[in-house]
Amino acid sequence: MGGFFDEMVKEEGAGSVKSGLCVICKGAHMLCGKERCPLMIKFYSRQRSRPITSSKDLAGSSPPGVFIGRYGYPKVAIGPLLPGEFGDTKVMDTPEMWMGKSIDDVVSMRDGLVRGKFTIDAKDQSKWGKDVLTVQELSLTKDPVSVEAKFSERPHGRIVLDDEIQPFGPSAKMESFSKSNGKWERNLEKGYYDTDENAKSAVLEAYYNGTLISEIQKAFSAGTLGVQKNRRFVPTRWSITAVDDIIGKDYLSRTRWYPTIDDYRVYHFEQLDNRWCIIMLPTTWRFELIEAWYPDTAWNPARSSIPSGIGDNDMFGRGVEIIHDSEFFDSRWEYAHIGGCYYASRMAVNELLEREHRTAGAVICREAHPGYVMPVGVWNVRENVRMALKQEPHRFDSLDGALGYLCSVMDIPRRVWIRNSDVLTDFLRQRRIEDYYGKSKTDLGPDRRAVTSG
Repeated sequence: MGGFFDEMVKEEGAGSVKSGLCVICKGAHMLCGKERCPLMIKFYSRQRSRPITSSKDLAGSSPPGVFIGRYGYPKVAIGPLLPGEFGDTKVMDTPEMWMGKSIDDVVSMRDGLVRGKFTIDAKDQSKWGKDVLTVQELSLTKDPVSVEAKFSERPHGRIVLDDEIQPFGPSAKMESFSKSNGKWERNLEKGYYDTDENAKSAVLEAYYNGTLISEIQKAFSAGTLGVQKNRRFVPTRWSITAVDDIIGKDYLSRTRWYPTIDDYRVYHFEQLDNRWCIIMLPTTWRFELIEAWYPDTAWNPARSSIPSGIGDNDMFGRGVEIIHDSEFFDSRWEYAHIGGCYYASRMAVNELLEREHRTAGAVICREAHPGYVMPVGVWNVRENVRMALKQEPHRFDSLDGALGYLCSVMDIPRRVWIRNSDVLTDFLRQRRIEDYYGKSKTDLGPDRRAVTSG
């Protein structure tokens, strides 16, 4: 796991890129050279800072939820997420239950979650005390439990937004906190007590036995899984991507060898003013995520301030910014510029391929329209791609038919999707070669291996 985390740390500390596009950065890497994201500053300036409680004490039913910060790693702030209310709050930290909710619903729900925090060394177990153990126990708990926190100051502030993590409300340093006892999620409990099992195996065992991905991500971030001496706290945003990557790669170790699908498919779904189309191609494994961000969306500011550079900036006169990342048969070794969305969507595609015991090429086309006014986290990509792939696909006997349907439900022209797609461009080139020379008995794809076709 070290190599994957090293890539994420490298991305966090990236100094600059030639274009500095906001859609590449998404407020995570400060590619513009600023200390804080100008888009987020602009958004926060419109929000009213408000006190959550009139005292330094807060009690409520944690969903359960925990949050592990990333700034200053390995010296990071950790702590519980808790609302100022009691009852069944599970939905507040379970993204799998958010499909069908509006952005206003999600923000309103998450805005009430206060983040309590205290600082620890994420890697030094010898310095972890009672409060650290309480956070770990909370991360393993299945249902809401009562939490009481005493803060050094009143929690006060605005909702926190990020492209990788779910929104949450104000935060404050804690002097102390406690929780009631709760039943642990059984698969995660098994992983916690198996101190000889590596973290990857614990994640996969929990997932394949029915534990929700969001539950696994919390336990993973709180250092409760893996060989005892290697356990450490992992920033929440990193743990989300790491778990998606672990599951996706495990699927891919099998799905890339399955027989190919025998038709062209397009899956379509719309949610939160995001349009999704997943094109499935009858070919060996390859994958691509293409995102088209319209002006006045979360990561594409007003057209007049859009810098020129990567993608089809100002294409067909609309100031739409397009970014993409791809891989072919042998997968990719560098961390995707798009970030956690890439790994979440790749995992979702491979869930479907595993169910069907088939392989395919997959191109995910996403149009983010102006109604998508703020980032709400990677869950939005994972769950929307999952939902799209649960719809009945539109089937075609040619790529031309599939692209025709794509353009009937999306605004961006066919030529622009192709121009911004490594997978579609390569697929069309391969078809032209076969049309000219005839189809070979082997497919010498980008992996440069011979794959028997019959």
